[in-house]
Amino acid sequence: MYQVKKTFFLLTIASSLLLVNACFLIGSKKNSTVDDVFKQGAIDPNLVPDNVSYVPLYPFINNVRNPLDVFVGYDEFIYVLVDNDESIIDDNEVLMFDQKAQLVYRLNIAGATDITQDRRLHTYIAGRFYTDASRATNLAAVYHLSNLAAGAPQFIDTLKHYICDESRNNTSFRGADDVAVQFTGLATLFDNTLYVSRTGPRNELGGIARPDNGVLIFDAAGTNIGFTSQLTPNQSSLKSSVGISGIATLAAPPQRLSGISTSKNMFICLGEQSQNLEYRALSIVATEDPDQGTIYGENASFLNFDFSKANRFMYESFRFQKPEDIFAAPDATGYIFVTDSRKDSVFVFSNNGFEGVNPPANSPVKKQLIVSFGGSGADGNGSGPFNLKDPTGVCYNNRTIFVCDKGNNRVCRYRLNTDLQ
Repeated sequence: MYQVKKTFFLLTIASSLLLVNACFLIGSKKNSTVDDVFKQGAIDPNLVPDNVSYVPLYPFINNVRNPLDVFVGYDEFIYVLVDNDESIIDDNEVLMFDQKAQLVYRLNIAGATDITQDRRLHTYIAGRFYTDASRATNLAAVYHLSNLAAGAPQFIDTLKHYICDESRNNTSFRGADDVAVQFTGLATLFDNTLYVSRTGPRNELGGIARPDNGVLIFDAAGTNIGFTSQLTPNQSSLKSSVGISGIATLAAPPQRLSGISTSKNMFICLGEQSQNLEYRALSIVATEDPDQGTIYGENASFLNFDFSKANRFMYESFRFQKPEDIFAAPDATGYIFVTDSRKDSVFVFSNNGFEGVNPPANSPVKKQLIVSFGGSGADGNGSGPFNLKDPTGVCYNNRTIFVCDKGNNRVCRYRLNTDLQ
């Protein structure tokens, strides 16, 4: 018995020494950066409910002028759109970063505001094009490129307003009304179908031409094959398309041979400020009709406010003030992310519209844990690691949220602390 106890004692000392040596080799988790992060997070206890929260993942992408959109492609590059001078459109750029946040390529696209990529590694960029050599007039456009990841982009096609809309085949140029039209969001499906959200001043129903407010649908060859005619282009509703500012689908990187969603459903957010819209982040459901084809309608299930499972919900009346972008995680979590530039925040919802994330398996809490974060901070500058100022684009890849923190000229990265390894 004495020999057993002696052996156990020696093993315990040896294990302790190994642990100490391991900490010495890999470094202590306590350092000034980590301390600062958790100090900032402690400013608002609601940021870390039950010790579950999103925490900064360094390095941030800094010194990017007025970032408008961010997208992590199927090629694993991080694409950031910047507006170097908001008074002109010619200096908007696409910046391409590697996973270490190192800039590897840049490309000028006039008026670039939104970017996405399909499974062929074809890239789409929403911007503007000049109608003639005098450059007096410019219209909305989507630039279709290949080979961007190699730093040798090839322009395949340009979807130009109003020509790309099949309902405008027999209509003429509308002057200032057509100039006012914008392409505000891009998203792709599993089969490389492209959704393009559009806003504009003409939204009469029943005419030959479609309303400006809505989503144009293109096949992989760039042919206009549809439009969300069932959405409401001129008033607030659960299927409103008034002033769409962002769009997302359930198909997104990383590339997968199987398991990618084949759903045609979409999520949209409405940033329009001329109307007091009750619902500004919407889940739109696509159903197939043998006679009418794909029909896009409301998702009434998001009105299920089950307070036994969550405290806040995406479909609460007037939940948002000015949402800029929306993104749906394509993995098993299904989380939905919404940036709101008026609230300087990122909001996180489950795939049923409940705000928050699932609690850990060992948690005594059974409700969704609210992990939405942001705010401009006590000084109003919003420069802390948990603060945001005028956030715009958002995307999600490999359990990480990427946020364009426009007011601070940076792209921030965050990950749930329960996902940290």
